[in-house]
Amino acid sequence: MSNAEISDPLFREAVEAIDAGNIYRLEKLLSQNPRLVRDRLVSTWDGYFKDPYLIWYIADNPVRNGKLPGNIVDIARLLIQSVKREAPESAEQQLDYTLGLVATGRVPRESGVQLELIDMLIDAGVIPGTGIGALAHGNKDAANRILERGGTVTLAAAICLERTHDIAWLSQRSGIEDKNLALVAAAFYGQANMVASLLGWGAQVNAYPDGAGGFHSHATALHQAVYSGSLDAVKILVEAGADLQLKDHIYHGTPLEWIEYLQREDGYDDAARERFKIIEAYLRERANK
Repeated sequence: MSNAEISDPLFREAVEAIDAGNIYRLEKLLSQNPRLVRDRLVSTWDGYFKDPYLIWYIADNPVRNGKLPGNIVDIARLLIQSVKREAPESAEQQLDYTLGLVATGRVPRESGVQLELIDMLIDAGVIPGTGIGALAHGNKDAANRILERGGTVTLAAAICLERTHDIAWLSQRSGIEDKNLALVAAAFYGQANMVASLLGWGAQVNAYPDGAGGFHSHATALHQAVYSGSLDAVKILVEAGADLQLKDHIYHGTPLEWIEYLQREDGYDDAARERFKIIEAYLRERANK
């Protein structure tokens, strides 16, 4: 997804100003063309960034540049003010979604501005959610900040963030769907002890937590335990009756096919590859029984 694909020349110029950190150019464009914060860009892109608003570009999510300008917080402040002034009818939608992009993004985290941007958006009136989206992308600090700022604590979030007190009472009050989501979340983070506890609390070992907060709802807990590289979590799930033949709903792979794929992927060190190899051997052994 490149800027060259942006069909509106004025919108493209504004995006380029954001990318370059040229706040003076951006401020001039916004003052002369308030439609830039009112109208969505009509695009052919599919997925979560289809027909974006200009402010959504502050998160670099989806990744376009792999970095943010050093003054992105000032740029975000300018855009928030412009959206609230020029587009009050869509401001809530624009800012809510921006928070989601910031909280789930890799680049805001790596650029060291994720928490500051979250605070700014909440200060601007965005209602914090559950932090589940952030957790699903490995952004624990972002999820924790959302909860600190008034977000709703769920069983899944409490477990991922190791909030012991919240786990104690939510485990007694959560329904089966929340427990199934928490099971997948615990498996994603390789929290073997919590996987065992959740199964004891009634979580369904082969459940797909479809529609439950967006936390990898396409796959089972076993898929996620494989991804985490936790042999202990994998063993607990398999011994509890996890079906090795179930396929995820996006890539259509079994847990064994996931581990085969992970071993071909770049970005893992030797220790991770060794863990994947051991998990693969265990799954093959169990599949042949």
